[in-house]
Amino acid sequence: MKFIHTADWHLGKMVHGASMIEDQRFMLQGLIRLIEQEQPDALVIAGDLYDRSVPPASAVNLLNETLFAINVEMNVPIVAISGNHDSADRLAFGSTWFRQNRFYLAGKMEKNMFCPVIEGVHFHCLPYTEPGVVRYLFEDDSIRTHHDAMKVLTGRLSERMDKDAVHIAVGHAFVTGGETSDSERILSVGGTGNVGAELFAPFEYTALGHLHNPAAIHHPTVQYAGSLLKYSFSEAAHTKSVSIVEIDDKKRLTVTKKELMPKRDMKIVTGFFDELMEAKGSEDYIKVLLKDEGALIDPMAKLKQKFPYILHLEKSTSAPASFESAPLVKEKQNELDLFGEFYEAMTGFAFSNEKREYMTSILQEAKQEEKEE
Repeated sequence: MKFIHTADWHLGKMVHGASMIEDQRFMLQGLIRLIEQEQPDALVIAGDLYDRSVPPASAVNLLNETLFAINVEMNVPIVAISGNHDSADRLAFGSTWFRQNRFYLAGKMEKNMFCPVIEGVHFHCLPYTEPGVVRYLFEDDSIRTHHDAMKVLTGRLSERMDKDAVHIAVGHAFVTGGETSDSERILSVGGTGNVGAELFAPFEYTALGHLHNPAAIHHPTVQYAGSLLKYSFSEAAHTKSVSIVEIDDKKRLTVTKKELMPKRDMKIVTGFFDELMEAKGSEDYIKVLLKDEGALIDPMAKLKQKFPYILHLEKSTSAPASFESAPLVKEKQNELDLFGEFYEAMTGFAFSNEKREYMTSILQEAKQEEKEE
């Protein structure tokens, strides 16, 4: 059995005001080419097909085109679940009749989830669900956290499993210890959204979605596919990929990460304004960290000449959260020392001898003018 594990497409995503739809189309075309090459027995999509519960028409059309090409034109079975960004009810529309063409879409959690069997392998769908829903479905008031809910769900599944068959879990959750990024929505606060990896022990492989780094956790059988694209600059160092999973008749598992090249990469560039204006340009999505201390006139517009897809600009140093108030510092050294402390606290740069000499001359001029008055 060979299947491709992908997740977190987030179709319709906006990053710093820029639409990612054409970049997503480019990546999905690459996925289709990979499917043509690999000839998998199935494609698994572990949630967050859309970026929001009511996606734009362009995202709906792209998803429709992609799934039609894979499932109908290429005749590849698809197993997909909803994620925390999806609307479970909207995504579930048509799911019962989609099964007639081996498109198994689990939008919302049900007490008895349909379990598709492809090439003798059992796929157990665990769409993203709030603990309260599981508590209601199973009439179990002890379910308070995501871990509690997943423990009940996987426990019930394991009780009914054919122990001689191969079982794959498809879920959308935050596994404890996973590496997060800025583009992921927090499931809950205080750790109640965490799920222990040990809950997936009954399965030969667990195909997860939610965390965007394919290397978010290091576990032999519980793995994330990662997001389709880089969706924040905190993901700039990620290597995005899909997982090609193979299981033989002795239940031996092989997972191969296959990188898909984006139309544009996402990079962070650091430097002085003049240096960047003289550097080689780039067609990638860029975040610029400026090292300049002084004010600049409309640097964003000027940098767009070199970096047409620059999305964000900021200084490479930031001010502190607080600074010692005047009453507490008034007994310290002279006014020049106080200014030096203030300058370093506000800018993050050292108050050099050159700056000290310049401020000394300014203060002397001010005092002289005051005397003359």
